[in-house]
Amino acid sequence: MTDVPVPKLYSGKVRDIYELPDDRLLMVASDRMSAFDVVMAEVVPDKGRVLTATSAFWFARMANLVPGHLLSTDVADLGFDDPTGDLAGRIMICRRAEMLPVECIARGYLAGSAWKEYRSSGTMNGSPLPSGLLESSKLPEPMFTPSTKAEVGDHDENISFGRAADLVGREMAERLRDLTIGIYTTAAEWAAERGIIVADTKFEFGVVDGELVLCDEVLTPDSSRFWPADVWKPGTTPPAFDKQPLRDHLEGLGWDKSPPPPPLSDDVVAQTRQRYVEAYERITGLRFSDWPGVEGD
Repeated sequence: MTDVPVPKLYSGKVRDIYELPDDRLLMVASDRMSAFDVVMAEVVPDKGRVLTATSAFWFARMANLVPGHLLSTDVADLGFDDPTGDLAGRIMICRRAEMLPVECIARGYLAGSAWKEYRSSGTMNGSPLPSGLLESSKLPEPMFTPSTKAEVGDHDENISFGRAADLVGREMAERLRDLTIGIYTTAAEWAAERGIIVADTKFEFGVVDGELVLCDEVLTPDSSRFWPADVWKPGTTPPAFDKQPLRDHLEGLGWDKSPPPPPLSDDVVAQTRQRYVEAYERITGLRFSDWPGVEGD
């Protein structure tokens, strides 16, 4: 992606962001794969296209709840030729937003860091939960559990609603909470009809010309925990439609989770790709092979 003929503003573990004219940004989702905050040497083919296709689907479905920053996913709208021949299907041309310093997490089930906190203190983001819940239990109602965005190399920090209000103001924090729960609930109902549980997910918001907008990726396997509903059972860890095969492989190697990462087998890469593609197709009802840039799927 280094040949894109516009200024690069940022390069993350997965996405590269470039500056476009007219106060727009170009977000390019690569096929890079990270685990335990370390980027693997190998890539997962078409992973970036899955993330872009999934986000585009959800931006369109949530437009009645909140406007999004996405303008186009069409390379014809770039204003320049694709220098690599690989941009099709992995770009988002977006309105440039002033990003808010809070990551908005919705949780409908007790998993991940929330389960660890509950197991030790009976709380989630400092708020008490009913006793007797098990790992992967469905929560009494979806909960807003914000976090602060981490600096590069650090982990996000879970924060209380009061701390979020200190960062963005109480009125804005209440809007973020209500939107986060509203989007999550809408998505969870949609996914449930297709046999998928959305256990939790993360949103980012920004402001464009005074208007609150949904930004970044939306309800992808990277930003969400998707479980197959037919195998979900409280007290267990359901298999997720994400990089779980990769995590399981790495955990079994005794790796200390510091760079450099161990090499990945072709089977692990293929299994990871398959899970991402299956999540997209089951949620959207669309064929991934029809998405721009995808070959031989």
